[in-house]
Amino acid sequence: MEPPAHLHTPTLALLDIDGTLADTAPDLAACVDQMLAEVKRPPAGIDKTRSFIGNGIDRLIHRGLTDEMWTDADIGVFTKAREVFLRLYDDNICEKSVLYPGAAAMLSTLRDAGVTLAAVTNKAERFTLPLLDKLGIADFFSLVVSGDTLPDRKPSPTQLLHACDRLGIPPNATVMVGDSINDLRAARSAKVPIICVTYGYANTSELRAAKPNAIVDSLDEVAELLGI
Repeated sequence: MEPPAHLHTPTLALLDIDGTLADTAPDLAACVDQMLAEVKRPPAGIDKTRSFIGNGIDRLIHRGLTDEMWTDADIGVFTKAREVFLRLYDDNICEKSVLYPGAAAMLSTLRDAGVTLAAVTNKAERFTLPLLDKLGIADFFSLVVSGDTLPDRKPSPTQLLHACDRLGIPPNATVMVGDSINDLRAARSAKVPIICVTYGYANTSELRAAKPNAIVDSLDEVAELLGI
């Protein structure tokens, strides 16, 4: 199968993690709810926590505390809650988190075809590296760009352009796979084609309306879509 005209067989693939390669919401939700209990707030639950994921740990904590997407919690409460959450998540980074079906096979297929792989995530490095290791996929990646690697993160294109620069591969020879509007906006700004998955944490109708280069229901579709 030849890749569609608006895609290409890439030299570099940039992969989001949460909601794209792995379902990390169960561990995040458990830690959020325990954090909320310790600061005497009602639980958020896993469904709501899924909608809160995507802008880094601090924003996740603010969302858990306020039940709002962009409202900041009281700084004193936030500081205490953040300390609790970091302790909990350090100890529970991959208790219930799992790879999505087809993730390992896709990574293997792309790598075996000579595609360089890099992970690009808004998750902090202290959580990203242990998570990739525990999921058994750390060795696939030539580079990991975490949420605190650079001053800016998705939806800024900075992380994507940094990965291209570090690996010596131009954006026009690159593709991104992600699940969120942040991924899509970052890719568009970096002039990197993007494939979005429908099973992640973003609103699927919002993703479709934003018209990514391609949209798939399963990672099993990615390699063929790229002509691999």
